[in-house]
Amino acid sequence: MKKEYEVLFTPWKIGNVEIKNRFVQTSMGGTSIFGWMEPNHFDEEAARFLLERAKNDCGLILPGIAPIRDTMGGKWLYQGKGKFRKLAKYMDEFHRTGAKMFVQLTAGFGRSMAINDLMVLLMRHKVLGFLAKPIFDMDFITASASATPNRWADGCPSKPMTKAQIEKIVEAFARTAKLCKDAGVDGVEIHAVHEGYTLDQFAMKYTNQRQDEYGGSLENRLRFAIDIVKAIKKECGKDYPVTLRYSVVSKTKGFRQGAVPGEEYTEVGRDMEESEKAARMLQEAGYDMLNCDNGTYDAWYWAHPPVYMPENCNLAEVEHIRKFVDIPVVCAGKMTPEVAAKAISEGRIDAMGVARQFLVDPEWITKLKEGREEDIKPCINCHNACFTMAKHGNSANDQDLMDAIHMSRCALTPETMQSRKYRIVRTTRPRSVAIIGGGIGGMESAIVLKKRGHNPVIYEKSDRLGGVFIEAASFSFKNHDRQLIAWYRNEIAKLGIEVHLNTEIKDVSALKEDEVIVATGAKPNRPRIKGLEKATEATDFLRGKEVGENVIVIGGGLTGCEIAYELSLQGKKPTIVEMKDDLVPVKGVCLANSSFLREALAFRKVPVHLETTLLEIEDDGVLVRDKSGKSFEIKGDDVIVSLGYHPSPVAPKSRRVHLVGDADRVGNLRTVIWRAWDVAMKI
Repeated sequence: MKKEYEVLFTPWKIGNVEIKNRFVQTSMGGTSIFGWMEPNHFDEEAARFLLERAKNDCGLILPGIAPIRDTMGGKWLYQGKGKFRKLAKYMDEFHRTGAKMFVQLTAGFGRSMAINDLMVLLMRHKVLGFLAKPIFDMDFITASASATPNRWADGCPSKPMTKAQIEKIVEAFARTAKLCKDAGVDGVEIHAVHEGYTLDQFAMKYTNQRQDEYGGSLENRLRFAIDIVKAIKKECGKDYPVTLRYSVVSKTKGFRQGAVPGEEYTEVGRDMEESEKAARMLQEAGYDMLNCDNGTYDAWYWAHPPVYMPENCNLAEVEHIRKFVDIPVVCAGKMTPEVAAKAISEGRIDAMGVARQFLVDPEWITKLKEGREEDIKPCINCHNACFTMAKHGNSANDQDLMDAIHMSRCALTPETMQSRKYRIVRTTRPRSVAIIGGGIGGMESAIVLKKRGHNPVIYEKSDRLGGVFIEAASFSFKNHDRQLIAWYRNEIAKLGIEVHLNTEIKDVSALKEDEVIVATGAKPNRPRIKGLEKATEATDFLRGKEVGENVIVIGGGLTGCEIAYELSLQGKKPTIVEMKDDLVPVKGVCLANSSFLREALAFRKVPVHLETTLLEIEDDGVLVRDKSGKSFEIKGDDVIVSLGYHPSPVAPKSRRVHLVGDADRVGNLRTVIWRAWDVAMKI
């Protein structure tokens, strides 16, 4: 272990509970010990997930949020003692690891509930909503401090929560916390005056217009959260730890409007001056630790920072708020061990909060401790499996149902929260397998096959492993993607997998191996557009082809927007042309990612032409047509086209030949890696 990391392995206390080191696994939706988006129960899959991380040197584990009242069915969490008996037995095993667990409880989502089209229908039609109440009580699920617009869909305002509902929820927190204590859980965390969830909607001025004792002054707006901790302390005793998930600053300009890094704006949520007072009040009320970051669902990229956000993005605000309280403060948000260790050693924070890195590599702390940093598989902040709630144009959340029910899976590590479906099973019939293509799909296939006992051989036509992901990782903000390529190459070498570089396979029938996996990727679409030959293909730009000052980007999907953002960071002047009614109009691209790109491009004053069709690429720009039918020219030095891709396998599927990655179906890193497992597990 590096000497600078030693402070991360020192003990600290939350109240009277000692935590063995400074690593905190913060909560992630989907890892709740009581299940997720389904009737509450003791969740075996989450229990396995949490225990594995505890065994690998994490000091404090916070399972995913547990709604105090079921989203589906409306049962209170304290009802049904069987799950708490199972929890008690589990805690005995858990504590043998030396880790501590605090269960995170939430009052709900309020206007931040990621409602889909079905939920929108129930909210807009009174009769259907009434009939569905026993299953989905949308009035309660989306209840908030005031009648405020839903983050995800128009025409679906939240209904103000009644005093009777508030009192019932406070009682439910106390009763549930007592059951957790009796089961041996080390503490509870209240979620939260954080991220624009229900308690935060009460706490902030722009979402709370109440005229009663829960609205108006800061004291009134914090009353709900304060009543909860007082009720828990009364029920469980003053020494039972109660921590709070807390957003220091909201970073919010208005409904559905966040503030990107470096932007000057007027805060409508909680600004630092108010946060200083709030933190002190919350401590005095009885909270024993603040688990901090920034943001709301209107500025979601602060609480769930995508690849574009800087590392340690919340540290400045969190270490500032540490000056105003005497209780421990944890900071989360793309934290790096180097920076966290320095901040802890200087007393600016008390512990390092980490979430998604635990999804991709359960052993990362152990590897850090043992000085094996090159073996740590990095999280690339893609949100391709852990958070796929998407919004574009006038859509509600268009997330697939299976993704909504099974969150906190991982694009890079299929076993995460899917241990029954994806696991390494040793083969009893070893086979030799030729893998054509050394990109991510090919390398992942080879690793799984090797671990199962097969003999994979990679044939790669270029001089290095990585495939098109090398270009995808070339953006200045994708350092973790480049680390992932290095990790793959390291794993291939460690496992002793045979690799033939500069070897192009055109005829699979000539291969001597028993089975063949084709992972040759995709080719760019080339629609019939006049002058298309004058344009630069996106991948050519990413390989380093130079472009001029004024660049027109055709295609406002994820790649096109990332290219435009990169060009703006280089000081160039991009313009985006997109046929659809919004940027990044892609299902499965997390709102944290897409909203950052939309708002960062607007902040950087990048012109965007939506619902605009490309007609011709000219020598000095493009000819386009807008939705009204008007044609006009956009002048520029260069044109970059990002018009999608189509599979390009060197051989079709057969009994011997299997396709993975984009050679099978164009998708993202998740589809590439999960498909590689699907194929490699069956050979």
